Formats: sequence, structure tokens, C-alpha cells
Amino acid sequence: MKHNIVFAFSALALAASLSACQDQAGGGAAGGARDQIRAVGSSTVYPFATAVAEQFVQANAGMKSPIIESTGTGAGMKLFCAGVGAQHPDIENASRRMKKSEFEQCVANGVKEIVEIQVGVDGLAFAEAKNGPGFQLTPELIYKALAANPFGKSANTAQTWADVDPSLPKVAISVFGPPSTSGTRDSLAELILEKGCQTDPAMKELKEKDEKAYKAACTRIREDGKYVDSGENDNLIVQKLAANPNSLGIFGYSYLEENRASLKDVPLNGVEATYDNVASGKYPGARPLYIYVKKAHVPVIPGLQQYVAEFAKSWEPGGPLAKRGMVAASDAARAKSAEAAKTLPVMDGSYLK
Repeated sequence: MKHNIVFAFSALALAASLSACQDQAGGGAAGGARDQIRAVGSSTVYPFATAVAEQFVQANAGMKSPIIESTGTGAGMKLFCAGVGAQHPDIENASRRMKKSEFEQCVANGVKEIVEIQVGVDGLAFAEAKNGPGFQLTPELIYKALAANPFGKSANTAQTWADVDPSLPKVAISVFGPPSTSGTRDSLAELILEKGCQTDPAMKELKEKDEKAYKAACTRIREDGKYVDSGENDNLIVQKLAANPNSLGIFGYSYLEENRASLKDVPLNGVEATYDNVASGKYPGARPLYIYVKKAHVPVIPGLQQYVAEFAKSWEPGGPLAKRGMVAASDAARAKSAEAAKTLPVMDGSYLK
């Protein structure tokens, strides 16, 4: 009985805290916390989060459908880390791991109990129209085509892919990809551009000497129109490829999988973006997908833990999320994530970069 009283008091205190934060910000009705889950973040994770939301509603009669916003991972992190309270999101969907700087911003704003859960794996897919040139690319070739200042030298003057390498088609460089606020853009930088940049040994030395100069040389994308930021709507990139058959598109693997009738894969290092290649890590663009949960919100936002648990019921190979295009993580990773979804361990951020 005593434990029940303590728990009830703690829950009331948390509810009061959330309501106070809400009232101070002038959001929502005064006197109570939200009765609807809110998630922000990655456009890549968005279709999976909405699929889980549908299952959550079906499994929990009377619960309102969660609000899922496709803001991009970076923009979502800013919203998520802005504070604790009903006016702030409960969940951040992310197509890359939280950065150390983001974690520190969270803590500075009072978001000190964050739960990290890997929900699956995705591939950073490169695609072209069915009637496209038939690109065969490597991280080095992509870097040379898109870098603002390849290997830290003069501005990029390559106009066609043949200018990058004579073996490539003599068509204008035209790439539709994610904006700077997107986790997919961060993955492009880390998994592809940096790998291409590091083919020059001098760049590895530069990283040790001057991290800022290295990042500028290896991850800054040209801004002369060859690369077009296409917002957080990856379906728009799919449409643009159909209208521009000589162009290249960059988005999450699930969007390639859903549109194979109109698109074809562009292999990287001769490896195609298939389910098995992404799952095994053989594909160069493979990356983990995450959700971050605000633990302080769990006792007071109705259904929040049940929604998180619904992810764990859906990420098995051949499960509902796999049917939507998500690649299942390894057995060990799924077991760890299932335990995290159940116990909600708080991350300490020591391993973040």
C-alpha cells in the first residue's frame, strides 16, 4: 500500500510538472497534460512510426492516434531537446544516432532521462529512373561529383559524370537529395562522402590535425545547382526521377523498395541495395534507425509505453515493418532493443560523438 501511495504521488508530481511547463509555454489546455502521443523527426522513420501508430490504435481501444511529424532528424532533435513538458514531443525518430552536442543540449534544457532504442536498419539508397543511364558508382565517385571543394582544393567544376570519371555517362550531374536538417543527409556525409574523401591519405592526416577543415573538405556539398535539396518528402524525389531520367536520387531504402516499378537501384562498389545486403552490412550505405523516448513523459502521456512496446512487436524479419520496407536488425540487436522497450534504461551519452 505504501508503495502504491508513493507511486501515485510521483505520478501526480510528474503530471503537475508537465502541466506547469505546458501552461508556461501557453500550449494546450491548462490543468492537464496531453492525452495524445507526439513524435517528431526523420522522414525515413516516418512511414514505420505511422505504421506502428495504426497498430497501436487497433490494439488499444479508446486511445487517440499518435501525432507523427516528419521534420527531419536534425530539426526533430531540436524540438525533442527543447524541454520536458506537454508542449514538447515525447519521441524523436532518427535515421542516425543522436549526436553528443544534441545530448548535451537536451540535458541543458532539463531533458535528462532519454531512452535510446534501435528499431531496425535502413540503407542509404541511390536510385535512378528505369530508363536512366545505368550508373555504377563508388563513394569516391559520388564524393568527387558532389563535394564543394574536392579534397580541400579548388571549387568543384565537374559538369558531367564523365568529367568525374571517363567511364561514367556523359550526362549532366543532377542529384536530388535530403536537406541539411535530415538524418539521411548526415548519413550521406558519414557513410559515403567521408569514405570517398578518405581515399586521399592527406585527408586522413587532416582529420587528425584540423577536424573543422576536414569536415569542410569532406562533407560540404556543392551549392551550384548540381545537388538539389528536396525537403523531407522523399516521395517528391521519386517523382523528380521519373521526370528527370538522367538524374540520381538519394533516400532511405524503403522508398526504393516501394517504387521498384518505376526506379532501379544504383549499385555502390558493385553491391546492390537489397534487403539481404543491407541486413548483413555488405551494402556500403547500411545504417541503424532509432527512436528516442522521453522517460519523464511515460507516466503521464497515455499509451506512451504501449506505443513503444508496439515497435518491439513489429520489427521481426517478415513482420509488419519489414513489409513496409524496414530491414530487421540482427537477433542480438533486436533482443537488446526489446529489453530497452520494456525496461526503458536511461542513456548516459558517454558513447556519443
